[in-house]
Amino acid sequence: MSDPSSESVVQPWLTPRSALTAAAFSRGDRSRLGVWFATIDKLLLTFVIALIGCGVIAVAAASPAAAHRLSGANFKYGDLYFLKRQIGWVIAGLPVMFGISMLPVTWAKRLSLLLTLVFFGCLVAVMFIGTGTNGAARWIQLPGFQFQPSEFFKPVFVVTTAWLLALRFDDRSLPTMQISFAMLLMVAALLIKQPDFGQTALIMAVWLVQSLLAGMSFWLLGALVAAATVGLGIAYLTVDHVTQRIDKFLTGGGDTYQIDKALDCFRAGGLFGVGPGEGQMKFRLPEPHTDYIFSVIGEEFGMIACLVIAGLYIALVVRVFLMLLDEDDPFVMLAATGLATQFGLQATINMAVNLKLLPSKGMTLPFISHGGSSFIALCLGMGLLLGLTRRNPFLKASPYVERWRAA
Repeated sequence: MSDPSSESVVQPWLTPRSALTAAAFSRGDRSRLGVWFATIDKLLLTFVIALIGCGVIAVAAASPAAAHRLSGANFKYGDLYFLKRQIGWVIAGLPVMFGISMLPVTWAKRLSLLLTLVFFGCLVAVMFIGTGTNGAARWIQLPGFQFQPSEFFKPVFVVTTAWLLALRFDDRSLPTMQISFAMLLMVAALLIKQPDFGQTALIMAVWLVQSLLAGMSFWLLGALVAAATVGLGIAYLTVDHVTQRIDKFLTGGGDTYQIDKALDCFRAGGLFGVGPGEGQMKFRLPEPHTDYIFSVIGEEFGMIACLVIAGLYIALVVRVFLMLLDEDDPFVMLAATGLATQFGLQATINMAVNLKLLPSKGMTLPFISHGGSSFIALCLGMGLLLGLTRRNPFLKASPYVERWRAA
């Protein structure tokens, strides 16, 4: 008869998905932190930390150009002003990411539902108290700082729609896809009102991916794509902001200063770059620390460095998809797929804009562009993704578990 003291005891705060039994840690740390470290995907975490490190270096390169451009004649900002701010956001964001990644799946789901309601309310509030520039009101000003609700809304909305769509796997008669689509239309209306067509397109694309995985028919997909195409055509004909950006992209006419200077940065950098701090074209580049930071990387570190960063994004997304191949929880599969898709699409859009492959969208490069709302929101989303992809070897025998047991 076995010794009762050696029996497996599941900690009461753990869920079957994200925890290990005490037996699994008979030779290791059974604390909450120990369980987290043993179940987190370390390769995925390594990709994230590498991107954050690249972001600090990139902001250091772009900070003097941004400071000179925004200071004007009064030299309001020092050369390292934006680097110091970015380091501050990293210090604030990492605890958010690690803390959320430690949550059991049930708690992460509840938190996402709550934050979806909170930030949806903030999106509504933007219509009345929003602030911004160039005709776009996307921020809410609070004492001492401002934040962009749409950045925080994106990851939690992905988890919320995953929860709704996952219910269809238990009962196909539930109208959860219709409900989630109605929610999507309300969110799109609020974002278009700002206006923010880039975020609207991104959220819609992620919802389509999740809905296809949840069983949407290809006929309905075709109808939605056709409707979106018609909507884009109407926006082109009726919204000057959209018309100008599409015309600039297609014809090269009008004011193309931004993209011209971005391409000049890549030309100046070549394959290996001009060296850290040696770039000169970046001083002529609008928003070198945010929207066009990828061009600054191209000038100072070269196209090879740009390819390495693009490779990190690809590796992160592919890693998540490979981990989900043997996933048997519909909610986890839909939520993690949606978060990875959102992350990858946002990076792709930013890099494509810098290379003149897409019209300008005003979208940041994840974990690399300067920005408090963007960085903290990305830490929120990545914390959810890291938590959802944690593994319990006693629920499924993945190759990682077999190697662990063999050791």
